[in-house]
Amino acid sequence: MSGTWEMVVGLEVHCELLTATKLFCGCPNAFGAEPNTNICPVCLGLPGSLPVLNEQAVELAMRIGTALHCEVRPSGFHRKNYFYPDMPKDFQISQYDAPINVGGWLELPDGSRVGVTRAHLEEDTGKTTHVGEGGRIHSAAHSLVDYNRSGVPLVEIVSEPDMRSSAQARAYAAELRAVLVATGASDGRMEEGSMRVDANVSVRPEAGAPFGTRCEIKNLNSLRSVARAIDYEAARQIALLEAGGKVDQETRHWDEQAGRTITLRSKEEAYDYRYFPEPDLVPLAPSDEWRQRVAGSLPALPAERRARLLGLLGEDATAAQSDQVLAVVDQGLDELVADAAERGAPVPLALARVANDVATDTDAGRRLDAGSLAALLAMESKGLLSVAQVREVLVDLLAAGGGDPEAIARDKGFEALSDDSLADVVRQVVEANPDEWARYCGGEDKLTGFFTGQVMKATGGKANGRAVAEELGRLRG
Repeated sequence: MSGTWEMVVGLEVHCELLTATKLFCGCPNAFGAEPNTNICPVCLGLPGSLPVLNEQAVELAMRIGTALHCEVRPSGFHRKNYFYPDMPKDFQISQYDAPINVGGWLELPDGSRVGVTRAHLEEDTGKTTHVGEGGRIHSAAHSLVDYNRSGVPLVEIVSEPDMRSSAQARAYAAELRAVLVATGASDGRMEEGSMRVDANVSVRPEAGAPFGTRCEIKNLNSLRSVARAIDYEAARQIALLEAGGKVDQETRHWDEQAGRTITLRSKEEAYDYRYFPEPDLVPLAPSDEWRQRVAGSLPALPAERRARLLGLLGEDATAAQSDQVLAVVDQGLDELVADAAERGAPVPLALARVANDVATDTDAGRRLDAGSLAALLAMESKGLLSVAQVREVLVDLLAAGGGDPEAIARDKGFEALSDDSLADVVRQVVEANPDEWARYCGGEDKLTGFFTGQVMKATGGKANGRAVAEELGRLRG
C-alpha cells in the first residue's frame, strides 16, 4: 500500500453445518446430488408447509459460539425479505436483532485477536448458475437454479473490522476454518461452498482516522482468493481517492482469472431488506444445562493443540519449527507427533518427518500407527538408516497404516554403513574436493551440505547425514 494509507477489513464467513438434514425440514443435507432432488414443500416454501427447527443445527451453532468465546443467548428467527431467484419463497429465514451468539473473539497464531460481533443461524439459499460467456448474469443467455442447497443450515460469523492487512485476514479465515472443523460443526470445504467468505474492505489515510467507505467482495472460495481480492480492492480504492475520486459503497465480485474486483450491485443496507418475525417458529432459548453440556463437549481447539506441541519442543523452538507446528495442527496430524514423542521419538525429528513427509498424504497419516513411526524415527536418530532410506520405509508404513520398520528396511536391503566405512568414504570425498575443503576449514559451514550430498552419492544414500557431519567436524578438528 502506498503512503500512510491503512486498510480496514472485516469478514463475514458463512459455514454450512454438518447436519444430516436441512434446517427446517427432513431433506438430506448432502453435497453433489443431482440438481433439485433434495427438495420438499418446506424448503420450496409451498403454501401450507411449516418449518420445524433442526435441534442438531442449534447445538452445532452453540458449539461454534462457545469456541469463539461468544455469549450464547436466547434468540429468535425473522423472515428476511428480498427479491432474488435463489429462494423460491422470496424470503430467507434468518436471525436479525436477536442472534444466538454475540460478542466473542478469535485469537490468531501470531497472538493477535479479532473480535466476533455475532454468529447467527440461518438457512442457506439455492445456487444460481448463469449460462453464457463469463458466467455472470449480465452476459448470461439464461440462468438455472438448483434448490438442493436451499434450506441447508448455516452459521454466519461476522467479525469486527479489526484486520489491517490481507495476510491477517487470510490468517483469520484459516484459523476460523480450523476451529469449525475441530468442533465438528463444518467440514470447511471452501471448494464445495460449505465455507464462503465475504470481505468488507475500506481504506483510511492513516491509522486512527475515521473509517472510509467500505465495499463488500462476495463469495470468496479460497484462502488465496481472500488475500488477493483484499489487496486488489484496497489498492483500487487508494488509487481512486488519490486521483480525487470517491469510493461508492457497493457489492463487488472477485474475478479470480483476471485478478480484479468488478461491480456486482449497489450495496444494500439493512433498510434494503424487510425483516418480519417468523410466525411459524417459537423463540429459541437453550437451557443452562444444554449450554454447559455443549461447552463441556468441545475438543481441544487448534490454539491449545499448537501450544501442546510447542511445549514439547521447549523454549528453544525455532521459527521453522513453529511453522511446522502450524502445518501439522492444520492438517490434524498433531496427535501423531505427540503420540510418537510419548513413545520415545525425538520431538523435533517427529515434527519434521510428519510435517515434511507424512503431510503429503494426510489421510494415510491419520491412520498411521504412532508406535511404528516412533520405531522408525529411533532407527534414524541412531544413524541406522539415512534420511532417504527412512522416507522409503515411511512410504510402506503409510500404505499399510503401520508395520515393523526394521523388517521393511531389511527387506529393502538397507544397511547402515559401519563407522570405519563411513570414515573412509568421507576421507575420499574430502580428498576429491580440496578447494571446497579448504573453504570449509576456513569457516564456510554451509559446505556441510555439499560434502554430505557427495557422501550420499558415493554410498547410494546409505550414509547418515548427522554421522557425516560429525565425521567432517572430526576431520576439521
